[in-house]
Amino acid sequence: MDNVVEGYKPPLSQAFGYGIVIGLGALFALGMIATTWALKRYQNEVQTSEMFSTAGRTVKTGLVASAVVSSWTWAATLLQSSGIAYRYGVSGPFWYASGATVQILLFATLAIELKRRAPNAHTFLEVIRARYGTAAHCTFMVFGLMTNILVTAMLLTGGSAVVTSLTGMSTEAACMLLPLGVIIYTVFGGIKATFLTDYVHTVVILVIIFIFAFTTYATSEILGSPAAVYDALVAASARHPVDGNSGGSYLTMQSREGAIFFVINIVGNFGTVFCDNGYYNKAIAASPVSALPGYVLGGLSWFAIPWLCATTMGLACLALETHPSFPSFPLRMSDADVSAGLVLPNAAVALLGKGGAVCTLLLIFMAVTSASSAELIAVSSICTYDMYQTYINPLATGRSLIWMSHACVGAFGFLMAAFSIGLFRAGISMGYLYLLMGVIVSSAVLPASLTLLWKKQNKWAATLSPILGLACSLTAWLVTAKVMDGHLSVETTGKNYPMLAGNVVALLSPFIFIPLLTFGLGADNYDYESMKAIRRADDHDLAQAAHVDLALVPGENHDEAAQEAEQKQLSRAAFISRLITVIMTVALLILWPMPMYGSGYIFSKKFFTGWVAVGIIWLFFSSFCVGLYPLWEGRHSMWHTVKSIGADIVGSRRPRVTRGETPSDEQGSSKEAIREKSEA
Repeated sequence: MDNVVEGYKPPLSQAFGYGIVIGLGALFALGMIATTWALKRYQNEVQTSEMFSTAGRTVKTGLVASAVVSSWTWAATLLQSSGIAYRYGVSGPFWYASGATVQILLFATLAIELKRRAPNAHTFLEVIRARYGTAAHCTFMVFGLMTNILVTAMLLTGGSAVVTSLTGMSTEAACMLLPLGVIIYTVFGGIKATFLTDYVHTVVILVIIFIFAFTTYATSEILGSPAAVYDALVAASARHPVDGNSGGSYLTMQSREGAIFFVINIVGNFGTVFCDNGYYNKAIAASPVSALPGYVLGGLSWFAIPWLCATTMGLACLALETHPSFPSFPLRMSDADVSAGLVLPNAAVALLGKGGAVCTLLLIFMAVTSASSAELIAVSSICTYDMYQTYINPLATGRSLIWMSHACVGAFGFLMAAFSIGLFRAGISMGYLYLLMGVIVSSAVLPASLTLLWKKQNKWAATLSPILGLACSLTAWLVTAKVMDGHLSVETTGKNYPMLAGNVVALLSPFIFIPLLTFGLGADNYDYESMKAIRRADDHDLAQAAHVDLALVPGENHDEAAQEAEQKQLSRAAFISRLITVIMTVALLILWPMPMYGSGYIFSKKFFTGWVAVGIIWLFFSSFCVGLYPLWEGRHSMWHTVKSIGADIVGSRRPRVTRGETPSDEQGSSKEAIREKSEA
């Protein structure tokens, strides 16, 4: 840590850090290995290539919502939002939350269209290739992989900085060890493991945020009430007023720098969601009736996490920095420490001592590992289906596909660990990467979306507009930094105005290039039929080796009548999704914040108390949607598994598992019957 009093000692030992990173990772890995075995034995969920990458396309609403929340709760969600609150006050958490929620809500529309247009796709890149051919496919493959690399790098750089701050553990060791357990349980369980561990991670994160909130606003001896926090923020505003904030106050939504961050946040997160194959993976894995409610509930549930977490820990950091319990007392935090994500851990240590350090370590571990698992599956799917099956081995069997998936998970995990160490040595922080994301990837957002939404976009517009947009965004970013400061460095290129210029140009330049290329070179009139021709993998070899009838594996029993019914449901969901996303986007971006910004209103003590209360109530709503509802939805499967385990213990027959109208045998399907069926 920079700018810390001499003799600073991390609140936790290195042994504790290694114990959490290695021990908890191993615990999750063993838990998922056991769960995968139980699902195979008691639910017929054989780890075929389709099950590994799509979970049989049968995941229900609650798990989809919790997976969306978990995947979108990065280290940056908790650390960057708290840093923005520390810099700009109460506006920062809201700008962060609203500027990153609308993408999830808007993505619900794209998720529905993907399931309608390409019901058998494994990645969104397969859809690109089906419509435009090889050149566009390769272009979007590069942008998709760049998105996954940036997101994973951000997770590891932010997570390792916090681990080092709290335990003194080597940053390099943290970068290498954080992905280890994730790689193991992802290899064994595939995307289903991601969904299940996402649920556990989300519940733990919600519990810890509740602990922080109730400590700060109810039980702390130092603060203990919204009124006490309010008074401390008024005093902080007097000591160091915020340039560009109404009255220099931390208690106003009118913040010039906060508004600039808001724009960067919106633009960058469009790229991170719409170009990240991980979100398409979850849409593909969702059952047709669950995709829309899962993404809508997930987006609304996620909003409360950065809003309340940052409103609690970012403001608590401001309130406590003059207290002797604050780690850097009597000095303020340096910009480098804020950018590295150390606002939240410093506030937690000041509030709860070693207990706060433990909570923070668990919080960041859960955020890093859950989102990392989604990135591993995203890259694995691209390498398996878009590289290996498409260009290397078009006749790949299920066994070779799943082998490739496993190999890619391990390779990407360890390569990213090494890359993150390089970024650390180069002085590139999580905050820098967060602002840079949109500059690099957002030029692919519009052409990717129009692939599913506009039949006239031609292959030239789809292929060239992301490349031209990237060239323009890099130019705008670097030229702005050079003009403003006279030289280029990590510090000058990481400032708000250069990042703002690059992000905005990246997202908006395709609005010019796409019409020019489409109408200048001849518009398409696409019928979407080639997308429907995408085929699922042939996993008969894996099912036969496991002595399970493939028709009994979830998602493998294809009934034409059921598929027609699903298409009707998706058509109805498409209209609903557009309506919901328009209403919620207008509410979160305009109706709620803009009147408060324009008026320059400075919060009163009563208003601030109500603001905090709304955040806590919203987090209770999130807890119901992604904590309790998945358990209710899965109650029948869980009860069946419990009964089956009991039957195994006492040696009696297990209850049957049915898929459609075909029952499985109590003690496992007859190997002879399966062999006869496969030979026929």
